Amino acid sequence: MTTRTLTTAATLVTAAGLLLTGCGSGSGSNQSSGPIKGAQSAAPSSAAPSASSSVPRPQITLPSDLHLRFEGDKTGDPTKDAVLYDNEQFIEATHQAIARSNPNDKAYQFYSEGTAGADTYNWIKTFVDAGMRSTGTARYYDREVTIGSGGWATISYCEDESKAYGKDLKTGKVDVTPVTKNSYVYYAGSVKRNSEGIWVAEQMTSQRGAAKCQP
Repeated sequence: MTTRTLTTAATLVTAAGLLLTGCGSGSGSNQSSGPIKGAQSAAPSSAAPSASSSVPRPQITLPSDLHLRFEGDKTGDPTKDAVLYDNEQFIEATHQAIARSNPNDKAYQFYSEGTAGADTYNWIKTFVDAGMRSTGTARYYDREVTIGSGGWATISYCEDESKAYGKDLKTGKVDVTPVTKNSYVYYAGSVKRNSEGIWVAEQMTSQRGAAKCQP
C-alpha cells in the first residue's frame, strides 16, 4: 500500500501478506502469505462495479493531502474491470482506516477476508501505534487480472511510493525520504467473489524494489 517511510519513522500504501508486508519493510525480499488460490496457468475510481453487485458499498473519504492514482482500470472485460474496481476500493479503504487511526474500520473489512483481512488489521495497527498516517501521492500501475474458476481470480500490480510520505499525527510533520529502488513495490495475490458479488482480497504477496516495477 503506501509507504516506505514506516521504515524510517513509521509511515505508510496499498499488501504483510497482502498489500502490506512490503509496505514499510524497506527490504527487497519476497514476502508471502501462502499459495494463491484459483490461479490459472498464464498469467478516484472510474471503473464501474459489477452489475450483479447491487449491495450498498461503504463510503470512503481520504485526507485532502493524500492522493491515490490508479492506472489501467478499464480492460474492456467487465469481470476484470470489476476485480480492479474492488481492489481499488480495498486499497482506498485501508488508507481511510489508517487516516482515521481505526484498525476496526468497516470499509476495508467489506473488501477483505481471511488472511488478507487479518494482515490488513495488523498493518493499520502499526500506523496507529506509531501515531502516523500517509500523505502525498501513491501511483498504482501495470495492473493485471487473470480470471480463474469457482469465483476466484488473481491480481498483480506495481505501486510507486516515490511521492508518498509519512505524516506525524501530533506534529503534522512530514517525513520526506529519498527515492530509491525500494520506493517501488510489486504486489500479487488472489481475490474471491463473495456471496454479495464483491471481489474481496483473500491473500497477497509483495516484493519491495522489484525490478519489473522500476521506472
